[in-house]
Amino acid sequence: MKPALRLLALSVGALLSACQVVGPDYQPPKDAAVNRADLQGTLGNSANVVSAPVPEHWWRLYQDRQLDELVRQALASNTDLRIAAANLQRSRYQSAEAEAAGGFHGSAKAGAQRLQESGEAFLLAEKVPVATVGDVGLTTSYQFDLFGTLQRGIEAAQANVDATQAAADTARITVVADVVRAYTQVCAANEELAIAHQSLDLQQQSVTLNQRLRDAGRGDQTQVTRSQTQFKSLRAELPRYEALRQSALFRLSMLLAKPVAQLPAGVENCAELPHLAQVIPVGDGAALLKRRPDVRQAERHLHMATAEIGVATGELYPDISIGASVATIGFLDHLGKPATNRWGFGPLISWTVPSNGTRARIHQAEAASQVALARFDAVVLNAIRETQTSMAQYTALLDRRDALVEAEQSAKEAAEQTHRFYQAGRESFLADLQATRTYTQMRAQLAQANTQVAMGQIDLFLALGGGWQQ
Repeated sequence: MKPALRLLALSVGALLSACQVVGPDYQPPKDAAVNRADLQGTLGNSANVVSAPVPEHWWRLYQDRQLDELVRQALASNTDLRIAAANLQRSRYQSAEAEAAGGFHGSAKAGAQRLQESGEAFLLAEKVPVATVGDVGLTTSYQFDLFGTLQRGIEAAQANVDATQAAADTARITVVADVVRAYTQVCAANEELAIAHQSLDLQQQSVTLNQRLRDAGRGDQTQVTRSQTQFKSLRAELPRYEALRQSALFRLSMLLAKPVAQLPAGVENCAELPHLAQVIPVGDGAALLKRRPDVRQAERHLHMATAEIGVATGELYPDISIGASVATIGFLDHLGKPATNRWGFGPLISWTVPSNGTRARIHQAEAASQVALARFDAVVLNAIRETQTSMAQYTALLDRRDALVEAEQSAKEAAEQTHRFYQAGRESFLADLQATRTYTQMRAQLAQANTQVAMGQIDLFLALGGGWQQ
């Protein structure tokens, strides 16, 4: 082996043996909030929930085919999900670009030009003849990632892909919750509107009865006016339920990206709230933090920020590559002949001497990783807070609903008893009407409480991050 080639081989071997990866290796800090067992606790410590795994498709617990179809259509056509999918695809291409940054690179060129060279440039006193010159060549090179700079770039790009995937999961979970919430609002508005019409009919009967009593001399105008005022007040509530129903339908229309008229049949007339046939499964605190996509996204951002420290540190070191080129340059009719051919092979070291700016960029990357860690802790703490708050609110809503169930049952019994007394001549029609109206009012309160419970269930499932666990 010639001395030059031997020296080249020894140099490359020494460089390869010195391979290292710049920057810190990523691992979540031991004191990060996600590693604190005292913060996670146990979620299933209530009679209203159970420590069972949260199903991936939690909305199917309602066993409502109409709701399942709405969710299916939303997942297929929602604009937010299309944006999330496009962002995910872009991040994957960015990762592919980072992976292609090192390794082999090649280029080719071919050109011809009518050329007048400067004679003095070649130390000639006379004019050089004008000629047509061609240039055809191929070049290839291989960049060595001796210090792991490119590897850290790939690591950061892949972490960004994972974070974007988690963001897409968040979008899916949010869309599903919005669909279930809007569908529930349609059903609740229809149910409460029906009860409001019943209350209005009863109040109309009360107005008519008071008018008859006044005309018979057994009542006065004050009672008539009072009952008419109450009738008008109840009638004024009807547009509110209509508006709630329409706004929920418009919301579904937006989520499914189709006109209201094209929503699945029966949605507009739904009058029964989605009902869970089992106790809500909530898992445990550790599973919650692994399941929630916003926690995964924040953790991946921390990983990306840590890898970018290595990318910034890599600027301290030289770029080392080895390449080869072959070309033929000369008069067009001489191209390819030995006198016009050239080739070359050898290593190339390119090094920009580090400056204070390079050190500053490293410190910036280190500070950015601290920001990412603080945000990660904040997301973890917020996830725990949201879940605990949703569970507490859901429990309170259930307790209120249960109390109203008992009150509604008492009102029903009182109405039935008063009606029997009226039929037996022991109570007046007005008393019978008043008891029935009280019962109807309790039904309305119970319907509102059931709606609040249903919305509380959705909020709890959303806080639990049900669906698309990884």
